[in-house]
Amino acid sequence: MESNEEYVEPGPTREEIDATHGDVVLEFGANECGYCQAALPHIAAALADRANLTHIKVADGPGRPLGRSFRVKLWPTVILLRDGREVARVVRPTSEADVRTGLDALSK
Repeated sequence: MESNEEYVEPGPTREEIDATHGDVVLEFGANECGYCQAALPHIAAALADRANLTHIKVADGPGRPLGRSFRVKLWPTVILLRDGREVARVVRPTSEADVRTGLDALSK
């Protein structure tokens, strides 16, 4: 699995995300966000056996165009994409099961 530890700035553009092929996990949050830090182990555990997924962590905030284009309101928001299209999302996961429920949409 391709991943980065920190939320990256500025992150990819919407055009780059829309052009992706395959399954992608797009995670919006902020490095200093307590909810994001609390969700980190749950997200990591759910993705541990999904080596085929690309995981992109994007720093979000007011006025950030990628997050706004996906209508992200709360952090972390995990959006599951297939070929650049949203198939599921998980907002503020509090367990590994929450994330796995979203990942199940990629199995269909």
